[in-house]
Parts: sequence; C-alpha cells; structure tokens
Amino acid sequence: MMNIKELNFDSEFSFKTSRSSGAGGQNVNKVSTKVELDFDVQNSALLNEEQKIKVFDKLKNRINKEGILQIIVQTERSQLANKEIAIEKFYALLEKCFIEKKKRKPTKLSRASKEKRLKTKKRNSEIKKLRRII
Repeated sequence: MMNIKELNFDSEFSFKTSRSSGAGGQNVNKVSTKVELDFDVQNSALLNEEQKIKVFDKLKNRINKEGILQIIVQTERSQLANKEIAIEKFYALLEKCFIEKKKRKPTKLSRASKEKRLKTKKRNSEIKKLRRII
C-alpha cells in the first residue's frame, strides 16, 4: 500500500473562499473565512485509472457531476486555518479510500454448538408436544 501523503496534490487543488455562515458578529460579516477545496479527480495526473475508480466509488456523495471532489471547511475564524484543515481532510479521505477491506473467512460450527442447537430444538419440541390436547 502506498502512502498518500508522499504524493503532493497541492498543485492540483483549487481554493474558493467566501463569507462563513452562522454566529460570529463583525468578523463573519467582513472576512471571507469559509474555504472550499476543489480537486478534479478525473483529470488528476497523480492518480492512475484504478485509483480514480476507487475514489469515484467510495466518495461518490462528495463528488459533483463534473467529477470534482469538494471539501468545505468553515470551523475556524481564520482562512489559513480552514485551508489547512481542508487539506488534512482531503488526505484523510484519500487514505481511507485506498484501505483494502479484509475478506471474511466463514467459520465452521463446532460439534458442541451443533449438539446444543439440536438439544434445544428437541426440548422445545417436547414442550410443545405436552401442550397439545389429545
């Protein structure tokens, strides 16, 4: 497995800033602190076709019709801090995309568990037999 942080996607990012919503008074009204990171998955030079398919499959809810992955951050009061958080989120999302799930190995029932199951079935059957009116 490759390390995503070793690849430098910074040249493929585009950022948009706008005024953040919510409480904050004059700071919210004046300063554009909300940061939107856009990453064009389809035209990325650093991802191969197989990786692009994985990203599209796993992050389909975050990718728009044009094939752009969008991450929006407006938690901090400074634009720079929000930009750094957006980049961290991007790398965390990609890291999560490329983790392979382990295949489940079906386990065999033990002899004791089979016998226990049959014993309970038999006991329930006997109880129900006794309830019948002859």
